[in-house]
Amino acid sequence: MNPYILVGILFLYFSLLLILAFITSKGATNLTFFIANRKSKWYLVAIGMIGTSLTGITFISVPGWVSESQFSYLQVVFGYLLGYFIIAFVLLPIYYKLRIPSIYTYLWDRFGIYSYKTGAILFIIARTIGAALRVYIVVELLHYFIFNKLGLSFYFTVIFFLFLMLLYTYKGGVKTLVYTDLLQTAGMVTALILTIIYISKTLNLNLKELINLIYYSDLSKIFFFEDINDKKFFFKQIIAGMFITVTMTGLDQEMMQKNISCNTLKNAQKNMITYAFILVIINFLFMILGLLLYEFTKINKIVIPIKSDHLFPELALNYFGGVLSIVFVVGIISATFPSADGALTSLTSIFCIDILGLIRKGLSEKQIKKTRIKVHILFTILFFIIIAFFYNVSKKALIEELLTIAGYTYGPLLGLYSYGILTKWKTFEPIVPFIAALSPLICYFLNKYSPILLNGYYFGFEIILINGLITFFLLFATYKLLKNKLS
Repeated sequence: MNPYILVGILFLYFSLLLILAFITSKGATNLTFFIANRKSKWYLVAIGMIGTSLTGITFISVPGWVSESQFSYLQVVFGYLLGYFIIAFVLLPIYYKLRIPSIYTYLWDRFGIYSYKTGAILFIIARTIGAALRVYIVVELLHYFIFNKLGLSFYFTVIFFLFLMLLYTYKGGVKTLVYTDLLQTAGMVTALILTIIYISKTLNLNLKELINLIYYSDLSKIFFFEDINDKKFFFKQIIAGMFITVTMTGLDQEMMQKNISCNTLKNAQKNMITYAFILVIINFLFMILGLLLYEFTKINKIVIPIKSDHLFPELALNYFGGVLSIVFVVGIISATFPSADGALTSLTSIFCIDILGLIRKGLSEKQIKKTRIKVHILFTILFFIIIAFFYNVSKKALIEELLTIAGYTYGPLLGLYSYGILTKWKTFEPIVPFIAALSPLICYFLNKYSPILLNGYYFGFEIILINGLITFFLLFATYKLLKNKLS
């Protein structure tokens, strides 16, 4: 399809976002930016969070990953569902009881300043890398298929999209994101459903034939119980999914910032459970889309791209026709920016509240706003640096990279919160940051040498649980050891 038309669609899309941001940010204050004055409607948050959690990586990488992993990713998704119940009925009551704009204030209340700062820094590292990775996949694809044909460099494409994202988030914050995420989720889900319908019709499949194709396909195997050493082993993925959700959602300021913007705990819980069940359904649709994409290539004798993340865009932009190309571009943008813009807002919030302590210092509204905007711009620049790094080194399916990175960066947060919620023990505060750094290193070497040390066993995404357990044990051991010495 003509790249100029697609660029025009992008401009129209972002123009709509900017108009929506202008309307919702009228009269915005710093409290509006951080928690939307706790006036968000729970059903708007629930729908918008779909787009935030799924992202462009899900939109592109999950369908392409089907050839390698089959439908096994659904095992992880079922684990997600369990994790959302833990968030709704264990973590949310804690956050609402404390009435805090930053969820990491819990660590200060429970342990002390070192744990509090460590939690905030862990989130900043994890979310900055994760969000940049999510933006990277979309920018890389749009550059490869569209902007490159206009003679524009990859780095120009990155700057272009980051600048647009900065424009519609810098003022309204969470209040704006609740509405822009709603719009973008609608765009993503519409694109997903229309693409499935289009491919089914192209392959002359009615509903019954589509169900039969899914049922009998070699790619549609969901459950793997055969080999415990396999990364796709059922219990490994269920457990990993549950703890990935608890950490990447329940201990993540970006996701919880929107939840605690609801006016009551009950509404926040309704939001979380509604969102959880919708998420399972949509992920299943992405699996079906992946199967149909590979079926389409087989029937039409199309060469499958070397990089699985390129499969969907290759077919959408070069084989499916004009209208679906537009649908795809809208869908991929809609899938990416609810996560990236939310990450940018939450990172700004955490840095301003937890690291700089702007609210506690009693600064004026104008002083806080001035610093907040500077921080917002600095994180945008940091996104650019990380995206440039991924552009030069990334080789795997990015959904796999994202979950692997999450295992190392969010694991210490899981250990800290588990230690705080499940026990009444204290910590030896000065050593907490070192434990948070040491635990991922131990996990890295454990993961690297596990086939030798554990008789052929390979860690999958459950490394996040191991990471959390090591953090938990080190917190306990150092506290007990130093307590006994001091006594």
